[in-house]
Amino acid sequence: VQLQAFGGGLVQPGGSLRLSCAATRSIFSINDMGWYRQAPGKQREFVAASFRGGGTKYIDSVKGRFTISRDNAENTVYLQMNSLEPEDTAVYYCNTFRARSDYWGQGTLVTVSS
Repeated sequence: VQLQAFGGGLVQPGGSLRLSCAATRSIFSINDMGWYRQAPGKQREFVAASFRGGGTKYIDSVKGRFTISRDNAENTVYLQMNSLEPEDTAVYYCNTFRARSDYWGQGTLVTVSS
């Protein structure tokens, strides 16, 4: 099973994008979900997590700009990205918080450029 992320694109600095990722109910209902990204020439890194108990976690560089949320009825996790910066340019992926290797999809490219 691969988790596919959608919603990437080209946006100017300061702009916004909303990413989404739908999972099967069997995955979504029992897992904390996360967003990850891989910038050109860099390793993939954790960005944000949404826990089943309602908590969230972010890397420092996106705090106050990105918001992760989950729709339990739709088995979907979202990443609202505001005040985007060129440093946010990356391929964004969703996965469970434990980042299972067999769940990585192709990701969605976010390019922040003027």
